[in-house]
Amino acid sequence: MYVIVVLVLLVALVGSCVKIVPQAEAYVVERLGAYQDTWQVGLHFMVPFIDRVAKKVTLKEQVADFLPQPVITKDNVTMEIDTVVYFQITDPKLLAYGITTPLAAIENLTATTLRNIIGDLELDETLTSRDHINGRIRIILDEATDPWGIKINRVEVRNIIPPKDIQDAMEKQMRAERERRESILKAEGEKRSAILIAEGVKESTILQAEAEKQKRIKEAEGQAESIRMVQQATADGLRMIREACPSKEVVELESLKALEKLGQSPSSKILIPSDIAGLAGLATALKEVSVDKK
Repeated sequence: MYVIVVLVLLVALVGSCVKIVPQAEAYVVERLGAYQDTWQVGLHFMVPFIDRVAKKVTLKEQVADFLPQPVITKDNVTMEIDTVVYFQITDPKLLAYGITTPLAAIENLTATTLRNIIGDLELDETLTSRDHINGRIRIILDEATDPWGIKINRVEVRNIIPPKDIQDAMEKQMRAERERRESILKAEGEKRSAILIAEGVKESTILQAEAEKQKRIKEAEGQAESIRMVQQATADGLRMIREACPSKEVVELESLKALEKLGQSPSSKILIPSDIAGLAGLATALKEVSVDKK
């Protein structure tokens, strides 16, 4: 019975001396109260009653979300700003022996650094300079936490909360600015519309004038072509008569036929030439010639 108890105790003792360090963790080991080693991931053995694990440290990136801190700007405006700090343990030994409460130290250091930075900025600069604020806080915190084995990866200013009256004034200013921009855009739209309408009327008038001009040109060209054709026909007729070489009697006879046709019209007026007797004699002679031929 005693043997079994002794064996159980030995197994428990040996089991307590075997340590398995998980991934992304590190163990700080002390021997007789003094720092002995930093165990990384894997299987490790410790001397019973002499060695002990003083601190277990996670090597993953951690997030510290701090409560809003009251700060005063350069133009004496009190506001609240809350920050988020992303950090990672780089040296477990320094963390174990460098500081007691690292999170509280980072929070206090963040608050004091934030007050110093915001104290040099006015309200408008604070609202528009988040990247500048984040960068300065990260640099200062990284330098301060380096002796503790902590690496500050980044700092983000999450919320900037001005006083209620400042928020109301900013909201009114933003509303007025939006209304002003809306009025400008509306006026620009109306102006553009009027310009387009005027340009359309102008182009329409120009096109109508051009069409009227082309119409008149075509009509004039048609009239000119008609006159040319009449003149050409007249010239051709005269040329044909000239080539036929008609006698004087034929010409006078044709003139009489023309007078006869004109006389048939009730609205025509005939002027009798002075040599009407000669024409009459010519007509009688032509008649006699015609009878003789028969």
